[in-house]
Amino acid sequence: MKRTRADRVTGLIRTPGKWEQAWNRLRHRDVAARVAIGVLSTLVTAAVIRAWSPPVGPAESASLTIDSRLGLPAGTSYRWFPTPPSSAETNADSAAEQVVQERADAEEDLKDAFAEYRGLRGWREALRRFLGVWLIVACGFAGIAAYLFLRQRRILVNIQRLATLLVLYWITLAVALWLAQEVPYAEVCPLLIFTQILAVAYSQEFAVLFGGVAALTFLLATGQDIGSGILLGTAVIVSVLQLQSLRGRAKLIYVGFWTAAAAMSIRFLLALANEVPLDTTLLAEVGRIGSAVVATGFLVTGLLPFVERFFGVLTDMSLLELTDLSHPLLRELARRAPSTYNHSINVGAIAEAAADAIGARGLLVRVGAYFHDIGKMINPQYFIENQAGNPNRHETLEPTMSSMVIISHVKDGADLARRYHLPEPIIDFIEQHHGTTLVEYFYGRAREKSEGRPEGNAVDAEIFRYPGPPPQTKEAAVLMLADAVESAVRSLKDPAPSRIEAVVREIAERKLDEGQFDFSNLTLRELRAIEDAMIKTLTAMYHGRIKYPERTERSERATDRRAEEPREKAKGEESPAPKPTETETATAEHPVQAPDDGPEAAGRSPAGPPAEPEGTDSRPPVSK
Repeated sequence: MKRTRADRVTGLIRTPGKWEQAWNRLRHRDVAARVAIGVLSTLVTAAVIRAWSPPVGPAESASLTIDSRLGLPAGTSYRWFPTPPSSAETNADSAAEQVVQERADAEEDLKDAFAEYRGLRGWREALRRFLGVWLIVACGFAGIAAYLFLRQRRILVNIQRLATLLVLYWITLAVALWLAQEVPYAEVCPLLIFTQILAVAYSQEFAVLFGGVAALTFLLATGQDIGSGILLGTAVIVSVLQLQSLRGRAKLIYVGFWTAAAAMSIRFLLALANEVPLDTTLLAEVGRIGSAVVATGFLVTGLLPFVERFFGVLTDMSLLELTDLSHPLLRELARRAPSTYNHSINVGAIAEAAADAIGARGLLVRVGAYFHDIGKMINPQYFIENQAGNPNRHETLEPTMSSMVIISHVKDGADLARRYHLPEPIIDFIEQHHGTTLVEYFYGRAREKSEGRPEGNAVDAEIFRYPGPPPQTKEAAVLMLADAVESAVRSLKDPAPSRIEAVVREIAERKLDEGQFDFSNLTLRELRAIEDAMIKTLTAMYHGRIKYPERTERSERATDRRAEEPREKAKGEESPAPKPTETETATAEHPVQAPDDGPEAAGRSPAGPPAEPEGTDSRPPVSK
């Protein structure tokens, strides 16, 4: 049943999104399998961090102060086990020697007592600790599962993608635990790499959530104090918040430097809060933290191309590379179908401004616009913008055949994009920019022919409809509307601002009523903002110009003569020119001036209806 505009305005009918529909198609067995994967993941995580065994803390270091070396609060090692004084000082005062020896003995006794406690633990103690740690990890995974169900359902639908995330999480934990024993504070590197990969591949909020769970699991495994948790949490949040867009290869390096500054500041403040002496040992520790975080920026920069290919994502850096107009596909489009190429460039400018107006990825839409009509280069002469005054080829074809030629440019474009290894998001633009709209011009011709026949068979509208699917994202919806309005406004003889506005409003209304935006998650407020942005851009493109002074008759004749010289020269090379007759000689001596029909006379094409360029865009614009 077709939805009415009133249903959409009042929100009485809610159309599920693409991934929500995919989830709804899952059977109970598939849902149970994902629940089982979640439970198994928590058990594997508990095994990776050895949840049944008490944490041993980081390894000792002669040059660094490890606050939680003995599982004590931050700063305890400074207050209770300070660095022994030099030999000269201890020889000068025997009482100092005794104090140092007592503290060293106390530290050794504490270590021995802790080792003895670990050896005397039975299976009941190990089971209780395992259950406690496992339940904490399970709560973290439950939060991630709830977020995925509400915001990132595509990960739950795709088992391979879900398994990839879990394996990456376990590798991150294992490497972080190993570095905590070998190189203190280097464990921040794998944790930051993990969260930054998630921010690039999925979203910032998902990266903060999953990165927080990874940091919590690490703290449970090592027994580090709340100060370490604050340090890791700050590094994760600061790094992820800077990854909203990646438009340069140096961006990740700058992210590393700013994150290092934040982590070093937090470590310094924690030292002040725990009454840690401000000496060279603390400075060396702060420097070690900063170096580890900065190294993360360089590592992620090198890994980024592999992350994009593995997860199938497009960063702004990759999109900027695709905007290069010397791309083989774009160069071939400009050679075979120059008018379509010009149309694509204009659509890119219109769509990018509209996408930016609603907070969508404008750069992604612009790249999609550049490639959305590359399928037209297969049969460019069948599209009106590339006929350049030549006879209309659709005059000799049946409406069904003409519609097949027009519709085929979508499939041809997707095949070309795959052949040239364009990313999947760009191929989605090619397949969705017409949605399931109707090729109305040829559908109308088919109905006229059917009505004129005695049998009068009904015309199947599905034959004249694009295969779709409809736009699945806001960016694809913006491109669909920009493609339609650019073609319609270009056909206006007088593109006044009021007429441009009327065309944009009418086309947007028609697309909405046809249900083309049902799966794009566009709101009516966003659609209005898109219309306003397109009206502004189109008005700037087709702005008025002053009328230049009329050329004199002599200059017009000289221009016509220069235009005719190449043609006459080409004819002369093909065949020898015949001798002029007396009449031609007289005409040459006394030329008869032809009526001036203006510059448009030379560009008139044979009579006949125009070819269908863009499906539904053939309808005449409605003016106010």
